[in-house]
Amino acid sequence: MQRRTFLTTTSSCALGYLGLQKYLSAQESDRVISPYGDLVEDPKGILDLPEGFTYQVISKRGNTMDDGLQVPGMPDGMACFPGQADTVVLVRNHELGADAQKTGPYGGSGVPNDFDESLPYDHGKRGEYPHVGGTTNLVYDLKRGVVLREFLSLVGTDRNCAGGKTPWGTWVTCEEPADLTSPRGKKHGYCFEVKASDDGKLQKAVALEGLGRYRHEAIAVDPDTGIVYLTEDTGDGLIYRFVPKVKEDLSRGKLQALAIKDSPSADLRNKRGSSSPIREGVLMDVEWINLKDIDSPRNDLRIRGFEDGAARFARGEGIEYTNGSIYICCTDGGPQKQGQIYRFIPRKDGQPYDQLELFLQPSKSDLVTNGDNLCSAPWGDLIICEDLIAEHKSNTPHLRGITPDGKIYNLARNGMNRTEFAGSCFSPDGSVLFVNMQGPGLTLAIRGPWKDRA
Repeated sequence: MQRRTFLTTTSSCALGYLGLQKYLSAQESDRVISPYGDLVEDPKGILDLPEGFTYQVISKRGNTMDDGLQVPGMPDGMACFPGQADTVVLVRNHELGADAQKTGPYGGSGVPNDFDESLPYDHGKRGEYPHVGGTTNLVYDLKRGVVLREFLSLVGTDRNCAGGKTPWGTWVTCEEPADLTSPRGKKHGYCFEVKASDDGKLQKAVALEGLGRYRHEAIAVDPDTGIVYLTEDTGDGLIYRFVPKVKEDLSRGKLQALAIKDSPSADLRNKRGSSSPIREGVLMDVEWINLKDIDSPRNDLRIRGFEDGAARFARGEGIEYTNGSIYICCTDGGPQKQGQIYRFIPRKDGQPYDQLELFLQPSKSDLVTNGDNLCSAPWGDLIICEDLIAEHKSNTPHLRGITPDGKIYNLARNGMNRTEFAGSCFSPDGSVLFVNMQGPGLTLAIRGPWKDRA
């Protein structure tokens, strides 16, 4: 997918986000823009959008897919890939634990007798409850607005929360298990690579052990270097990177953790009462710590990494590469637990260090609250999916847009309940925004006058 510039240069980023920082601290009524107008309440009670926008429910939990299985529930991270002719292929995660049998692909009827049991990762013996986390692929015709095919593409994994798209056209799905070992002794807490296929076939699940074993959330790949950056959804998680031995080969490489130069074991969560809070817009030099025993079953990789000097983050979730920088949502960071977005800048020739800055930490405002998944729009804005934590459940989850000059606007509102948006991604031609509503198990295609923002 070719993305237009989110930040054209480092200098333009600084200028643009000075506006954002001013906005976040200001209370004037002009801090919010409304390029599409107010959100209009949906008479169907599903999705509130600006006037002139429409949505289409293209997939629903429990419906029968083309392989005879049911659409699994809890859709989460997702990416869109170009397909044949006018089609695209969505590869979609399902955040299902081992106990979610009824909402898994097999439903109440159990595993089909002719199912190839060599393909799932943790399937168990015949008659046992298999793990039902994984991915589905959905083939969608952009011109006709119809789903051509939908099928299970990976299964047997545990709580596939988010992941990320690779520059070579695959999806990396990430496990976020409650336990790193299943009751039958199978190891979990890995990433898996999935092809954006349209052939209706289930793929063999192979763990990418070099990317570490922990509660993964999402990944982003720097297309210039092939380095993979990874988040960890815990309140004391780290930011990792995987440096492959061979570019585009995720089977071998080195796993490291991010540290702040001259500030070992830095706490970047900015909790209430912090004695040395991180300020927006301040660039910090980054070093990387080599990690040992990355396959430990004790779920202690982040603890050992922090003790060795790695920086600590508040629930690293969505991560996105765009135009030379990487943006990281920390869902409940900041003193009000409204979330943070960090910007990571990989070093270029002549620069001694990678750099990191906190450029968005909203306070006294719910305009951006608990950002989770995020994506970049073709015209340059960021689209933020909100996943409200307990402290903010009285609010309603939105999709928010953030412009390069520091303005924030509403794009959509959950009209059904207070469960999260997830998996936002645009079609390669920029005509359709796809997104999941996790609780009701819906995948939607949103169309509208995007050119008004472009």
